[in-house]
Amino acid sequence: MFDRALLARPSVEVAPLLLGAIITANDVSVRLTEVEAYLGADDPGSHAFRGQTGRNGVMFGEPGHLYTYFTYGMHVCANVVCSPVGTASGVLLRAGEVIDGVELARMRRTTTRSDADLARGPARLVVALGITLADGGTDLESGHVRLEMASKSVAFEQGARTGVSGAGGSSHFPWRFWIPGDPTVSPYKAHAPKKRR
Repeated sequence: MFDRALLARPSVEVAPLLLGAIITANDVSVRLTEVEAYLGADDPGSHAFRGQTGRNGVMFGEPGHLYTYFTYGMHVCANVVCSPVGTASGVLLRAGEVIDGVELARMRRTTTRSDADLARGPARLVVALGITLADGGTDLESGHVRLEMASKSVAFEQGARTGVSGAGGSSHFPWRFWIPGDPTVSPYKAHAPKKRR
């Protein structure tokens, strides 16, 4: 079931509710086991912290759409847009278990050593699903990337977000949520500041 009204809430409320949800794209389905919440103007870790731009415009639109972005010059990541129109927030899809289309996911993730690693991390998850930067803006109810909410809530833990620099990565933002003990959850990594030469 897709619930746009639920997604119209702030991402910190939506994020734990997405654990156990199924995202499907290009003949692969992933059950989400780890997510991170980002709030716009109130969150120094968010792409929308400094307002709307051409890059982050989808985040200010209707909830229930996909926000994609390019990071570290090599990876695409995907988020579920939350909050009412005009208020930017999103949930980063960090990790999950491939539950359908495993063989296809293996073909896309040729360096993976185990099925638990197929979608373990935000860039791997996107590759396993065959999602690209061009999929940004897709309606997750009617588009070719679909989101199906879990039928019931799951037990979860929460803590600091992974690899976020500055104030947005501090313990003041314990907005990473995961299913404890699940082998597909990615290991926590604090932001590593760049070394000066």
